Amino acid sequence: MYISHLDLLRTFQRVFLRQGIVLRHSQGFHPHPILSFALPLSVGQESVCELLDLETVEDLDCAALPGRLAPSLPEGIRALECRAPARPIRDLAELLCRVELVYDGGVPAGGAEEVGKLLTGETLVVQKRTKRKAMADIDIRPMLHSLEVEEESGLLRLTVRVAAQNPGLNPALLAAAIAAHRPELTPDFTRVRRLEVLDGAGGVFW
Repeated sequence: MYISHLDLLRTFQRVFLRQGIVLRHSQGFHPHPILSFALPLSVGQESVCELLDLETVEDLDCAALPGRLAPSLPEGIRALECRAPARPIRDLAELLCRVELVYDGGVPAGGAEEVGKLLTGETLVVQKRTKRKAMADIDIRPMLHSLEVEEESGLLRLTVRVAAQNPGLNPALLAAAIAAHRPELTPDFTRVRRLEVLDGAGGVFW
């Protein structure tokens, strides 16, 4: 995704407006549409499993909603499915993601094994910006729940399950950890894609 979270929200607000679907608004001096993403996606990352939570003024045919929105959605954004909420967002526990580490000159010898050892060690400390905008050392190892490493021509593909919230782990920080601790294995480019959102038992969240 190459637009910000707020721009994506505005995009969907316009899409609903174009389709004549009236969103319910909050009360107070500055009403705003009740429309939010469960876990905002970082700029530059892809996803096939974003959860958009919304409320409408009138009842809708939920099954027909994705097709109704399709004509107004920009290229690269699709509504896949609509369901009534069955559980609270706090039950969302993990993200299944693919992280591709791209090496223009080819993967360094032994790179897959060394990256696996680093990321599954006892600790994995990186510099991360706090809510107060200061930089702090954070051990992200407890937030990395599983890791598989595959090597292909010119890249290492990591399939990971990471904590989703309280606190959550941005998978891009795995590349930052590699750069910090094993600079000779620093990739030239990193691609991140969310594949699924999971509950605490490892099942699909919804």
